Formats: sequence, structure tokens, C-alpha cells
Amino acid sequence: MALAKTRSVSLVGVEGFVVDVEAAITSGVPGLHLVGLPDTALNEARDRVRAAVYNSGEDWPNRHVTISLFPASLPKRGSIFDAAIAVALMAAAEAIPPRSCEGLVVIGELGLDGRLRAVPGALAAVLAASQAGCKTVVVPSANRAEAELVDDLQVISASSLRGLLCLLRNEPPPIEEDEEPSDASPHSITEGMVLSGQGNRGPLDLADVRGQAEARRALEISAAGGHHLFFTGPPGCGKTMLAERLPTLMPPLDREEALKVTAIHSVARALPSDQPLITRPPFYAPHHTASTAAMVGGGHGRHIQPGAVSLAHNGILFLDEAPEFQRTTLDALRQPLEEGEVRISRIEGAACFPARFTLVLAANPCPCAAAKQVDCCCAPGVRRRYLSKLSGPLLDRIDLKLELTPASRAELRYDLEFAEASEVVAERVLQARERAAQRLADTPWRFNSEIPGPELRRRFTPPPEAMRTADAALQNGSLSVRGFDRIFRVAWTIADLAGRDQPNEDDVGGALALWTGRRS
Repeated sequence: MALAKTRSVSLVGVEGFVVDVEAAITSGVPGLHLVGLPDTALNEARDRVRAAVYNSGEDWPNRHVTISLFPASLPKRGSIFDAAIAVALMAAAEAIPPRSCEGLVVIGELGLDGRLRAVPGALAAVLAASQAGCKTVVVPSANRAEAELVDDLQVISASSLRGLLCLLRNEPPPIEEDEEPSDASPHSITEGMVLSGQGNRGPLDLADVRGQAEARRALEISAAGGHHLFFTGPPGCGKTMLAERLPTLMPPLDREEALKVTAIHSVARALPSDQPLITRPPFYAPHHTASTAAMVGGGHGRHIQPGAVSLAHNGILFLDEAPEFQRTTLDALRQPLEEGEVRISRIEGAACFPARFTLVLAANPCPCAAAKQVDCCCAPGVRRRYLSKLSGPLLDRIDLKLELTPASRAELRYDLEFAEASEVVAERVLQARERAAQRLADTPWRFNSEIPGPELRRRFTPPPEAMRTADAALQNGSLSVRGFDRIFRVAWTIADLAGRDQPNEDDVGGALALWTGRRS
């Protein structure tokens, strides 16, 4: 009996697990048998691997071949194992030295012509291999840029099975035709979504917004403290324009955050081909027809994919025309807003996706969306029912609420002197974040919005004289306990932006006005 082994990676959500791929050639009925809980796509690897081996100029062993994927109890899915199966089989057949592939982690899908095609989630797979202590990984050439983002790991890329086998034999690489475009093209397979960003419409700047000084200030507070935001107002008053400029106020992602965001987009096939590492906070804007599964993630069986809340991780999730979303879809946001992650369970498996994002909602005051209030034909009851689609528990988790009105002619004319550029505001945001980071240095939290209520009241309570307004609102019932905590988080962010060591009464009062939605 001939035996050989290499390794690959099984992905469950964005988490990866190193899998031993063993090949044994024994006497018996000729054929290839896969064991280790393979799914349909993996079972079909038998035909892909056989055709790829033949078309690479290699002999197929005319004996019984068993491929074992260990651990056997872990479900395996997808075509990511194709290349590892082919390499282990060729090593067992002694077409390559068996020791040449023992220390490798091999990922990639095989075409029938022997080409090594890109696979989604390559970065997540390579990260898992690195964390498991592996030193060398083999990836398709189209995934090389992703794989090289991981430090302290040797990356070997190949464009075909033939080229990979030559490399393992220490032979000169073959002369190959130009590679075909990658199958892992930058498109999202998630239903009903549009990925928005700065690249779609040219550079965005906060200075483009005329008027709406309070709204610009709310954006600054949101960016500094990670606070959720809700704009209401008639069409054309600048709700979408403001929301799209929120990413320009945020600092770039650090290395760890960028790798996590990039891994999620790679798994979802939403990674731009010309951008192997996402360094800016993502801005994700699903259409209002998006389903609950599209919003929080889902899928059938073992094929669980991240949703909008995970694609917006470390960035912004913008829901324009929020009342037009299904109410169940909106209420599904409550758990990720609290916990910063999404857990999706199916009979055949479960997956956990990170989902720590800043939520921005925008809504018209009524379904007719009249530009002027005098033109509105909606009865008061209709207006109430329309906005009531946003449930109380969801709105209770929104820190900043602001009702916008169309900018007046005077604001449009004279706001040129006061509208600051994104670069200027982003500098203040960065300084505020640094103050918060120093205060929270000995804690697991980064932003004021992440501090749990008990810890906030125990360790970060403002002075008693600063709390009078909030205490009165809590006592008369206009403020919930959750809202009480959120006001203090916003007050700390306002103080950080002003360079104060702790919030004063004006900071708490300003936070209360923003939480209740009253205009100052």
C-alpha cells in the first residue's frame, strides 16, 4: 500500500481549521473514494482531479484510491481541497516525492484542464494555517496577493497543477499560457445589496454638505465614539449625502482590523481584485428589499455566508429609507448591535461572524416623501404608522437622533465659511479616539460606545452636578435605563472632542438632546 499526506484548510464562516489530506493506493476496484464528511461540491472533486491529472500529462493510478480528510467528524465543503487531493494522490503514486508535500498547506480549485483557480476565503484559510503553526502554504496565483498579507509565512503560488508538481519535483517550471481571469471575481453573492464607497462617485468630503451644521456635528460625534445615528427629514435635505461622508471622518483600519475585514469580504466574494487589503472602514448600504438572511447572514446546510452586518464590520452599515425594510429584518439587527457578532445555527453546522459596525438610519417622515410639508397628503396616523416600523427596542439602541430640515437660502450662501473639510474634522476625531484609548487602556474596549452599562456606571460616571438633567429625565420616565447609559457614552465622546477630562453638564445635556431627537 502506498500512502502520502498533505494538508489543507476547511472554512466554517470566517474561521478556518487545518485538515490532513491523506491518500492511500490499495488493491481493489479502481476508483477514487472520499471519506471525512465531504459535501456535494467536494465529492465532485473526484472528477475534477482525475481530468486535471490527465490534462497535466500525468498517469492516473489504475487502482483503488482512498482520500481521507481528517478530522473525520468535521464537515468539509467546497472546492478548496482540490489541489491538496491531487498532490496527495500524486505523492502516493510516487509521481512526486512523498516528503515534498508533508509540510505544506495546499489550497485551490482545479479546472478540468489542470489550471489552479482562485478560491473565496483564501485570506481566512491562510490565517488559519498560520495560527495553527504551519510555515508554508501553496495558493493559486490569483490568491497570492491575499496570502502574502499574512506575516511569517512562506507563500508558494502556482497557476496550474502541472506547475505545482514540477515545483515539488525540483524541476524547471513549464511554459504555460496566460492565466484566465479569476473565478473569485469581486462581486457579492449576498442578495439585494449594493456596496457603496468612495470609488463609486469620486472623492467625498464633508465640506460638500451645505447647511446642516448640527448634522455635521452629529457625524463627528458618531465617528469619534462609534455611536449609531438616525436621520429623519424630507427628501433632498442631505441625509444620504451626510451618511456617505461618515467614513471620511474615520481613521484608517489598523493591521489586525484590516485583515479581519479583508477576510470577511474574501469569504463573501466581495473583495475588489485590485485591493488585496481593505484599509479604510467599509461602507455598506443594502437595498431595502434585502431579506433577513441577506442582512445578518445565512445559507443552506454548511454553506453559511456573511451578511451585510458582517461586511460592514469595523465600518458603517447605512440603511436608507429605513422604514421600507421589513420589520423582522430591522429587528434582527438588535442582537449584533449589542454583542458585536452574529451566530448562525443550522442543523448541519453553525458559524459566527464578527459584526461590530456603526449603524446609520435615514428615513422620510411619511410614505409620500413630499419635499415640502405643505405638499404632504399623509394623515397623522399614517405618518405615525410609517415611522413605527422602526421598533422601540431598535431606536433605543441608537445614540444620536436628529430631525433635519431643508437648508435655507442663507445657510447655503454663508455656510461656505463654516463647512469644514473631512480632513480637518478627521483630525479632531483621531485626537478624541486617542483620549478615549488612553482612558480605556486597561480595559477590553476601544470606544466609548462599547463600554457596558454596569462598568460605565461604576467606573465612568460623570460628576453629580453634570448628571442633573439626565437624572430628571430618568425620574419622569422620558428616559430608559438603556438610554441613560447611552447618554453618558455620548457625553464622554463630546468631552473627548472638547479635550476635557470628564463630561460637564453641557456635555450631558447635549447628549440628552441628541438621544431624544430634540433640536437645540
